[in-house]
Amino acid sequence: MALTACCREGYTISERFDCLADVYRCFAMGSCPSRSAADVADVIFSGVCALVPREDRGSVAAEYTVDLTRISLTLLEKMTSCLTSQSQPPEVTLYFTEILRMLFQEMDVMLQLVHQFKTEDQIISHLAAKSVSASVFYHIIHHKSVTVNPVWQQKFVQVFNSSSPGLELDACLWSLTEVFKRLLKGAHQEILGKLVAAFDLSLCALCSKFLSERKTLTQSLVDFTSGQHWRTTFCLLLDLLEVLTASSLMSGAGICLKSQRITHLYSSALLSTVSGTSDYFVKKRALLLLKRAVLQQAGEDWNLEVLSSGLKYEHFSSDMSTLAETVLTAVTANWLESVQVESASFFGGTRHITGYEGRKPDCVILRAVSLLLLKSVELHVQTAGGTGAVDSASEVYGYLQRLWAFMRQCSIQLFESTHLCCCVSRVSGEQDDDMIEAAKALLSIFLHQRLCFGLDDPAVLETACASGCNPHCHFLFLLQSVSFDHSMLLDFLISTETCFLEYFVRYLKYLTVDWMGFTAACRTFSMSHSHPSVQETLTCSSHGDISALPYKGQPLVEKVSLIVRPHLVEYDSSEDSSQETMEISEDESGASVFDKGTLSALAMKQETTGPQISIKQRQLSDSRGLLSKSKSTLERQPQVLNMATLSGKVTCETYVKTVLCLSELREVLMRLQTKKLFPYKPSSLLKLLEQVQKCSQQSQLSRFNK
Repeated sequence: MALTACCREGYTISERFDCLADVYRCFAMGSCPSRSAADVADVIFSGVCALVPREDRGSVAAEYTVDLTRISLTLLEKMTSCLTSQSQPPEVTLYFTEILRMLFQEMDVMLQLVHQFKTEDQIISHLAAKSVSASVFYHIIHHKSVTVNPVWQQKFVQVFNSSSPGLELDACLWSLTEVFKRLLKGAHQEILGKLVAAFDLSLCALCSKFLSERKTLTQSLVDFTSGQHWRTTFCLLLDLLEVLTASSLMSGAGICLKSQRITHLYSSALLSTVSGTSDYFVKKRALLLLKRAVLQQAGEDWNLEVLSSGLKYEHFSSDMSTLAETVLTAVTANWLESVQVESASFFGGTRHITGYEGRKPDCVILRAVSLLLLKSVELHVQTAGGTGAVDSASEVYGYLQRLWAFMRQCSIQLFESTHLCCCVSRVSGEQDDDMIEAAKALLSIFLHQRLCFGLDDPAVLETACASGCNPHCHFLFLLQSVSFDHSMLLDFLISTETCFLEYFVRYLKYLTVDWMGFTAACRTFSMSHSHPSVQETLTCSSHGDISALPYKGQPLVEKVSLIVRPHLVEYDSSEDSSQETMEISEDESGASVFDKGTLSALAMKQETTGPQISIKQRQLSDSRGLLSKSKSTLERQPQVLNMATLSGKVTCETYVKTVLCLSELREVLMRLQTKKLFPYKPSSLLKLLEQVQKCSQQSQLSRFNK
């Protein structure tokens, strides 16, 4: 240390800037600087400590010292990250390794780094947090051990137990979140579990201050919300909670600590944050955390290398049940009425919605609220099973009516239709994943309602439309959102997400036992689009009639034009692929089934390009040519489109589009299965699609016999 002190006094501010600049240039070029590792370590250390040489004291402006500290911290973080990624030549790696050894072992730079957390300069505080995170992660990976710097651990425990919102706590929260996230991304679950255990008690103590279980939000946060740093600190805490929640999903059947369950255990306080906090951004972040927790999607945007094994920790079911019941209890207590929804964000910012303004509401909030409630209801009915019968069904109906009333209150224009099944589709917009999650939850809710009322009760579908959970309507809205394109359904099926597969299989099973209900839903769907300006009174039942639901104003959902949508696989880029033409069959009298506008919509083939998926990428790329057909499905199966002329009635456009879409999907799946190019065995799915096709054919025969 004596030598280091002498070296520090030997460099002027200008010489230190030159030294750091030289190291930066060599770092970018992948070469070793001319100065020794000891000299570079000394300059970085003096910059981190903000030390000023004697000869420069009084003559150097404060901003030069600040700049030197920022550059030193940035260089330290870049060197550490570079060593972690092993992106430099061996000689450069050895050079930087020696610098870090001297800094952390001989100079104890960690003590100086954590000291910078509470500096008034926010940039320096954040750069220090980045340097600490990078160095901690590097030493964990390099030594393959959970042993961390004791100065770092002690500082964090101390801050979590005693600090109020401020720069020091912010830096600690961000730094720990970054370390946890890197370990989670790198599939170091065992090390992550041990590291979480080291901070478990202090994290629980910290959350008890921000998320009190026994006190109201105002009482528990009275000392915090008045400070200017509360907003940032609370959002950083929410980020940490998401990482902890994601780590619990990745832990499998292993031990799950209390800090990893905080989102579920403190869900009541988080709901109070959504309804009681004055800051809209904090409300939104808390609501999105709850949404990801109930969907089991925490950390979904982080490109995790290892997906969840499917095994759940011991208290998982009880935690999910706790979350669901907390949400439903809050909804019963009029929680929805206190949820603030501003206008959708735009380049000019946001503003509150008042009265009947034309601006669209913040659909991110609406989607989060709807999914949170729908998934909670789904968990509730799954836990309750078939018990309760009509009482349980009435309870579920009440939750749904509260949700639709909340959504209609937020936007009269968006939900002016009395057909409640369209609400989810309108809120989801282009967010197909949210629409699928909502449709899946509503299907489970509907099947529970069906069980309560009786399988053959003709009022089931009428009640379903009245409560906005008719599964046929939701499936049709989903198909409409992808322009009835079977290749988009294939994208969903071969993606790494299993939500659509689970939903699709379950819906097809129900479709085969309620074909008449599906036909009625198609007719309702088509007529509502064919006559948008005329109020219709329709009757929908399981016997093929249409539900008594008036429609006025615009259609249920704006018609989706056949715009270019990116596919996961480039279906039409194969050499074997040809431009697909679809010809519409006509009967002997020459009467066309559809008008020209409908034909062009059915005939349109989307030619898109997009990133390919990682699942069996080579096999799928070879299968692109299989998706083009020399003859159209319509050309080979004219009876599908001739069903209307057989019965002498106008063809239901939606019915034909849906049956055609499922038929094309079945053919593609069969070809991919034959070539062994599908990522999993689709046998069960193909059987269901075959049953659907048989139902369609039987429906045609019954119409012909009439």
